[in-house]
Amino acid sequence: MKISVAQTKPIKGDIPANIETHKKLIALAILHNADTIFFPELSITGYEPELAKELAKNQDDREFDDFQEISNKHKITIGIGMPTKTNSGIKISMIIFQPDTPRQIYSKQQLHSDEFPYFVNGEKQIILKVDNKKIAPAICYESLQTDHSENVNKLGAEIYVTSVAKSQNGIDKAMLHYPAVAMKFSMPVLMSNCVGYCDNFQSVGKSSVWTKQGILAGQLNEKCEGILIFDTETEEAIEQTI
Repeated sequence: MKISVAQTKPIKGDIPANIETHKKLIALAILHNADTIFFPELSITGYEPELAKELAKNQDDREFDDFQEISNKHKITIGIGMPTKTNSGIKISMIIFQPDTPRQIYSKQQLHSDEFPYFVNGEKQIILKVDNKKIAPAICYESLQTDHSENVNKLGAEIYVTSVAKSQNGIDKAMLHYPAVAMKFSMPVLMSNCVGYCDNFQSVGKSSVWTKQGILAGQLNEKCEGILIFDTETEEAIEQTI
């Protein structure tokens, strides 16, 4: 299976413009025969907690219909980052589109303390199935907590995909934590980060993939938008920037 993660430079709060960038990166993934593509945390709006309430949408919003059509046509799984409205409050979510399948949603279960004024916790882990592989999504802060990876391992996860918005400090932690997770559970770990200024920090990219042995197989730079494609059979990675 070829699994890909995207690296974006979101325009603050500009949903239509960010959707167009997503489409370009999805097209690039399709060109390389990728089976999946996952985007950074809150990729459609940018990581902007103070704007989340204003920008939040329902997972079935018609503005995302194009992603479902692309998924159906090209048989690709797509995971986009979006604040979503729920009865309990606004959640940091990944909306997931799979071919000819109702949309799924995964919401961040463990929030950073800075996020409590703006968001509420998600309540359930999901495991995605693609080509008989079980993929566990994680969103930023929770992916650096040991109990999250332990839980998805118990649920049978074979690949760990982290959707993040991280500064240099966060990336430094990730570069130590994720390869350790990969080795401990013998599963590849992929990280999708954004670039550019968001909220009150500079996000530094370096989207990466580690093999199940914890070896860094591929990494994007700290400036460019692009995708990283990982072949789970050969354990080889392809890096493409735009």
